[in-house]
Amino acid sequence: MSGGRVVVVGLGPAGADLVTARATDAVAAVPTRFARTDHHPAVAVLGEHRSFDEVYEAAATLAQVYPAIVERLVAAAGEAGEVLYAVPGSPLVAERTVELLRADGRVEVRIEPALSFLDLAWARLGVDPLSSGARLVDGHRFAVEAAGERGPLLVAQCDSVDVLSDVKLAVDGHPRAPVLVLQRLGLHDEAVHEVAWEDLDRVVEPDHLTTLWVPELAAPVGAELVRFAEVVSALRQRCPWDREQTHASLRRYLVEEAYEVLDTIDRLDEESGEGYEELEEELGDLLFQVYLHATIASESGAFTLADVARGIHDKLVHRHPHVFGGPAPGEAPVADADSVVADWERAKAAEKAAAGAGPFDSVPRSLPALAYASTLQRKAAAVSSAAAGPTAPPGGDEATEVGAALFDLVARARAAGVDAEQALRDVANRFRAEVEAAMAHR
Repeated sequence: MSGGRVVVVGLGPAGADLVTARATDAVAAVPTRFARTDHHPAVAVLGEHRSFDEVYEAAATLAQVYPAIVERLVAAAGEAGEVLYAVPGSPLVAERTVELLRADGRVEVRIEPALSFLDLAWARLGVDPLSSGARLVDGHRFAVEAAGERGPLLVAQCDSVDVLSDVKLAVDGHPRAPVLVLQRLGLHDEAVHEVAWEDLDRVVEPDHLTTLWVPELAAPVGAELVRFAEVVSALRQRCPWDREQTHASLRRYLVEEAYEVLDTIDRLDEESGEGYEELEEELGDLLFQVYLHATIASESGAFTLADVARGIHDKLVHRHPHVFGGPAPGEAPVADADSVVADWERAKAAEKAAAGAGPFDSVPRSLPALAYASTLQRKAAAVSSAAAGPTAPPGGDEATEVGAALFDLVARARAAGVDAEQALRDVANRFRAEVEAAMAHR
């Protein structure tokens, strides 16, 4: 812990009349004050203070904003000993900066509870959230947080037209009941009105105090994926063939489906769109294999489909800091695709090293030979630029000499940026077509 304390207070959901006495006492007791934003009707109770609005304006994404605010608060607490940090609503409801502060460990954090916008929302709606089973979701993450849900949903932080558009487009079909838009609750110009689902991003003028109430969805968000998972589970329970399968027995089917996808891609014409229907079907067959393996694993308690999705989600976010967080202080932004690949390999190597894995541990031995050789060479080059391939010993057998020559050709292809596997496949396909054409004219 670097020292210092951050006292977090909530400004409530509306005007100064809803700010708690404990919050105002804390403001009076701590002279160094910060507000997450000045865009709040009760911010005047803070008196002299600084806000972090310029952090929002300078950042490319929200993912950059919250850690930056925490860093500034930690630094200020280290200098002043104690600082006050005021946030809209309650510090304990939909407040990412407070979550990060509590997990940071460098400063002591004291939180003063406050009235949240939820209290006013339930009052205006006449809804008991417990008895109704209502769920609170973030409008900025609606497609993720509302996946599989049918409602009722209270959708918070609908602060822009883009957010409303994302919410509308994430739902399969229109909600069965009217959608209510709640705005500026607790203020003199508060408004609660019904809006047709298709007009959400057309007639609503959102602000930072806009919330949606969706009593019931026509179908869950991500409904097709949820339905597919249910089908796979039912097959495992009721189909004799599916019930008998194991990870090992499915191995050949996974390989076959992957190659069928590749075969379809080879025939795809992206300009005309011819072949997309076939690709869609083959990707579905491959997806079935993924779902089936995850379902089998979940039955033994090893992992679930959600674990698979969460794992790849976190891995992609970690390996793409230029997308989900921007460059670290002092680092240059990623310039091009080659830089992305280099960063990916460095991150992957660091992860493997931390886990005690060797550079080749992630390379499947069952890869096609050309792809296997190319991958080994690429991994070796990432470790040492001096890495060389095998050489055929003088007087060695024919198979060894041919193998070494092929390995050298793979290295030549890799240096030229050529996919050796695809290059050989293309030539083989041309040979096939020429022979077939010659035989057809006999």
